[in-house]
Amino acid sequence: MAPTVQVGTILIDERPLMPRVLGLTSEPYSGTWNVIKALDSFALDRKIHAAGWKFFFMAAEAKALSFGAVGAKNMQNALRRILGKMESQNFNCLEVTGIVAKRFLGVPYAVVSAHSRHIQQSCYLDSAEARRTSQRDAEWA
Repeated sequence: MAPTVQVGTILIDERPLMPRVLGLTSEPYSGTWNVIKALDSFALDRKIHAAGWKFFFMAAEAKALSFGAVGAKNMQNALRRILGKMESQNFNCLEVTGIVAKRFLGVPYAVVSAHSRHIQQSCYLDSAEARRTSQRDAEWA
C-alpha cells in the first residue's frame, strides 16, 4: 500500500548515492519514486545543507486532476501524471504544494499541484543534460 500523500510531502527519485550520503529514510511510492519519511521541506533542506549539498526549488507549478473523492488511489494517479509531465526535466524531487477537493455538477474531483525540487552538490543548478548524465551515471554505479 502506498503511503499517504498530503500538502508538503516530498517525493524523491531514488538514486543509489543520495540516500546514503544524506541519511534519508523513504517508503516506495510509484516506480522509482519514494516518499521521504518524517521530514518536511524545511527539515529536509537543513539536513541537505548540513551535508554540504543544495536543495533547489523550481517556480513552475504542475497540476493534475483526479476524478472522484480525495483518496490515496486518486492522489497516486494525479501524481503519476505530474511526474510524467516533469520527466523530461530530470529533477530528482517533487514537493506536493496543493490538494484541493472540488465538485462540478455534483461530480467530485481533486486538483493536485506540485513543484519540482532538485538535490545536488553544486550551488549552481545543472542543465537538463547534466542532470540526465548524472542520473545515467548513478544508474551504472
